[in-house]
Amino acid sequence: MWDFRFGTAIAMMLRTLPFVLLRLVVFAVIGVAYLFAMGTGAAVGYGMARVFAGGGEGGAFLGGALGFGIVSVALYLAREYLLYLVKAAHIAVLVELYDGHDIPAGQNQIAFGSGFVKTHFTESSVLFGVDQLIKAILRTVFGSVNFIASFLPVPGLQGLLNLAEKVVRLSLTYVDEIILAYLIRTRTTNPWATAQEGLILYAQNYKHFLKNALWLAVFLWLLTAAIFVVLLAPAAALAALIPGDLSLFGFAVALILALSLKAALLEPIAIAALMEVYFKTIAGQTPDPEWSARLNELSGKFRDLGAKAARWTRPAEVRV
Repeated sequence: MWDFRFGTAIAMMLRTLPFVLLRLVVFAVIGVAYLFAMGTGAAVGYGMARVFAGGGEGGAFLGGALGFGIVSVALYLAREYLLYLVKAAHIAVLVELYDGHDIPAGQNQIAFGSGFVKTHFTESSVLFGVDQLIKAILRTVFGSVNFIASFLPVPGLQGLLNLAEKVVRLSLTYVDEIILAYLIRTRTTNPWATAQEGLILYAQNYKHFLKNALWLAVFLWLLTAAIFVVLLAPAAALAALIPGDLSLFGFAVALILALSLKAALLEPIAIAALMEVYFKTIAGQTPDPEWSARLNELSGKFRDLGAKAARWTRPAEVRV
């Protein structure tokens, strides 16, 4: 079974309520931006199609899709700063609370978390670059059919291996945040080298971590599906207010809102749960040179991480 404690993870999330509220605001704004862009695009597309083509349904659909695409591109471009200012700062506070440390007197959680991240990762591009390399390494190494076949040897069952690959990839969703928590906890002065170390520690315990991450992913997606079902009826009612036959719009609205709530409320629980498993598992361990060599062999991105670590120059004195 799993090794994390849901009650403890939920309590950790509630103790960081200022960040939870911040995440709610951020992801609510993102959700509203999607709804506004899709609704406006659908209305404009419907009107133009009525004028120029005599029918508005197709234009409404294309306009809504265009609105969705525009917001998606904007969100993609802003992802570096979302990570830097919201996710990483929240993880910094979760790490402090996990270790039993109080937030310094006179500072609120958001000020402390954002200040900590800016001090230890002086540029958002550094933190973002580390995060992206970690994700690429996880996908390449732990999500590959060859890697899965090494511990699931089922000759001739390629379809089963492909399914296992998708399941393993799903379980890797929050691992990059856990490695980031490791960087924060160690007060790293070389984020590239510490990320390498954290990945090796993950790799040498990967079966244990994958089991827990998979259970957690199943729980979270079941909760997200339940939220989606609850939101489906009001979303369909909202879609009925927009001209044209946009039944799919109601589906999209419910999906966007459900994913926004998942990002705001459920992700911190997942991070707290996996952080507990990771820190307890690696306690007292050192990186295994054999796993370091294996990751170097399997992933060019892991070798890139090592190269960046070797070139890293500490930009400023780090405050603890």
